[in-house]
Amino acid sequence: MLHFQQKTSNLIKVFLIFLIFTSLSFAEQDREEDKLAGELFGVPVPMGNYYFAKRAVISFDAKWRGIPRDEEELEDLVWQELLFSFEAYRRGIEASDSEINQEVDKLLKVDKVEFDWKQDTDAFKQWVEEKLKEPIELFRNQIEHLVKLEKLRNQVLESIEPEATEEEAYQKFLDEYNSLGVELIQFEDSELEQAEILYNQAQSDPEAWDKKKEDNPKSYKNLTGPYALDFLINLWGFKREDAYAMMDIKDGEFYKPSPIYKGYGVFKIISTRKADPAEFEKRHDYYFDKIKTIKKYKGFKEWVETLKEQANIKRFIK
Repeated sequence: MLHFQQKTSNLIKVFLIFLIFTSLSFAEQDREEDKLAGELFGVPVPMGNYYFAKRAVISFDAKWRGIPRDEEELEDLVWQELLFSFEAYRRGIEASDSEINQEVDKLLKVDKVEFDWKQDTDAFKQWVEEKLKEPIELFRNQIEHLVKLEKLRNQVLESIEPEATEEEAYQKFLDEYNSLGVELIQFEDSELEQAEILYNQAQSDPEAWDKKKEDNPKSYKNLTGPYALDFLINLWGFKREDAYAMMDIKDGEFYKPSPIYKGYGVFKIISTRKADPAEFEKRHDYYFDKIKTIKKYKGFKEWVETLKEQANIKRFIK
């Protein structure tokens, strides 16, 4: 389901350009290069298409992209949006009036409007103008565009049919059912020697750990949770081998300096909870399906990167 963007960078300016399209056009056009935004697959991209895609990225959340944090990310997502639109065009993907209306219904429901937009056209026009500062025609064309891209995404995902092995499913189960609580003191990449000094000091004098926490509160991280290893591995950047090695250390003891998402961490083990292998049999099918889903989305990302390479995107606009 589509949603309005709730967060945008202060660097991003909303483009209030009232461009009316029935769809993004990729037909060859006799234009000067300075009137083109760039090229996809050697095909000119008109400035109108560029601004249309930019406004869609700024205004609406979508499953195939995140929220841009700065101008550079915004530009990357705009060109990805244009690329997806081109691919949907090549595949002949269309959006019916019924599909467009369904998405409009969902958006209005999320916004908790009290009028029937199909009957009360004046109220609908006012809502669009207040919400997006644009005419209804542009709004409807944006929804049509987004429906097409959602159908493209689903089409690609459905084409990816990954396999899952018993080993992969069991490993995912272990990652999620093993949990660990730690205190962590973080060091920069250049501070590995200092991290090793703290580790050696704490081994012989646990009070050295508490003193370091007090002297450097910004470097101290409370991950006492406990948290699933899957969370620590994927969100905090723990190496899997380190996370599992910590599971075998007694509460209150320390673990050597090891890489995390940024720099290194020295760890004090607070608690551990090991997975019960018998639970895996109860959730066997769930984890097989989960591995397949993870691989599907990984395959989608790989498809996107391949498509970008093939498109040989050229950006004229600066």
